[in-house]
Amino acid sequence: MDTRHLEAFLGAVDAGSVTRAASVLQVTQPTVTNRIKALERSLGLTLLERLPDGVRPTSAGRSILEQAREIVRLSGRVRRIADASLAPQGKIRVGASESLINHRLLPLIEYLLLRYPDMDVSLRLSTPQEALAMLRNGQLDCVFMIGSGAPREDLDHCDLCPEPFALVAGRRRNPVRPGAEETVSSILVTADLDVRHCGRLLTEVESTLRARRTLKLDSITAVKRMAESGLGVGLLPEVTVAEDIAAGRLRRVVDWRPATRTCTQALWRRDDGGHPVLDAVLKAASDVVGAG
Repeated sequence: MDTRHLEAFLGAVDAGSVTRAASVLQVTQPTVTNRIKALERSLGLTLLERLPDGVRPTSAGRSILEQAREIVRLSGRVRRIADASLAPQGKIRVGASESLINHRLLPLIEYLLLRYPDMDVSLRLSTPQEALAMLRNGQLDCVFMIGSGAPREDLDHCDLCPEPFALVAGRRRNPVRPGAEETVSSILVTADLDVRHCGRLLTEVESTLRARRTLKLDSITAVKRMAESGLGVGLLPEVTVAEDIAAGRLRRVVDWRPATRTCTQALWRRDDGGHPVLDAVLKAASDVVGAG
């Protein structure tokens, strides 16, 4: 006996209407009708009396109501137990940079906590360099970072979504020429950038700015403050400065768009491929972060 047929019958009884039952069950009205007819054929009974304004159970229909509800309840319980037995369980240690935690990964963590209640997700804030070192020595199981191209041969990776960078400076005015922007600083300040995996981008920017000096900080906020105050030009992921540009706190520097393509990437040790918890996290990251 197909429990969907019982659900259609119970839905029609509870709603008093096949049409309303279809809405509750989120299927079409003909689907509900066909399921009820199939149940009646399998039992050799007429279960519903059709009325001008809806339906009501016949005496035969009323006689099976309690048992039908119990079958549907037990069937749902069996499905939940089966789902739980297939759900990945255990701990996974994830490392990520400030920009990705704040702007990309929170929906992923929420999804994992709700979808896999027996999964213990530990999230560590790290610079890209620290995270990769911890991944290689086994202190982390997975790392999310912004990169360009493939990492070294001991790691696997997947690109989740484009993650372009922006060059930004503050909106301080030139005191000599009122109404003009102040000359762009020749000091480049950046964060969340691993030179080993975004080296071409950094070279490209330094050439564009003719930067005399490059400062690499651990904090997105610190880079923004230096850019706002005119102490340097900030090189940051666009997603981290979009609101600041819209609010007028920062401005884009010249008409620059990076030629180097950078992406949010997930990285893991090649030998760990096929682990159920890791595979679940990577699949969720592709669905949640990749769709974002």
